[in-house]
Amino acid sequence: MGRKSTKANKNIYQVLREECGLSREEAEKRLVFITADRIVKIESGRVQAQPDEVKKMSEVYGQPALCNHFCTKECEIGKKYVPEVKLDTNLSQIVLEILSSLNSLQKGKERLIEISVDGVIADSEIPDFIEIQKELDNISMTVNALKLWAEKKLSEGKINRELYDKLYDNN
Repeated sequence: MGRKSTKANKNIYQVLREECGLSREEAEKRLVFITADRIVKIESGRVQAQPDEVKKMSEVYGQPALCNHFCTKECEIGKKYVPEVKLDTNLSQIVLEILSSLNSLQKGKERLIEISVDGVIADSEIPDFIEIQKELDNISMTVNALKLWAEKKLSEGKINRELYDKLYDNN
């Protein structure tokens, strides 16, 4: 294995590669189409990783959240439209957040029907509409956190990938 970097301001790509215990040369073998030289350039910030490279790194390093990081921090479209998903919670916390948001939304369901029935959002309805949108955003974020949590557990072998994929694809 190659020498470990002591650089204090490592980017996420270098940190995750090193957490896997991979040298750049070992990573090159597993990443297949990304050379060690390209890895150096990505890790030093001289070039921006491309989406296909990030996807492959996320798979090889067992870090599905790397794709969300790329979209929210490096991709110009993603910076505007993709929310950053924090994966620092456990399954029970994610589930509780989803249930809490669903309960809050249940209260606003009838108001949303009232607002949208005429196909127009009047000025007086905008505050309620925005609050409902925020609850929906929160649900979306927690669902995405749940998906990332599952992907992480799948990559760690803690969830049966074959069964998961079979059942997920059939629904």
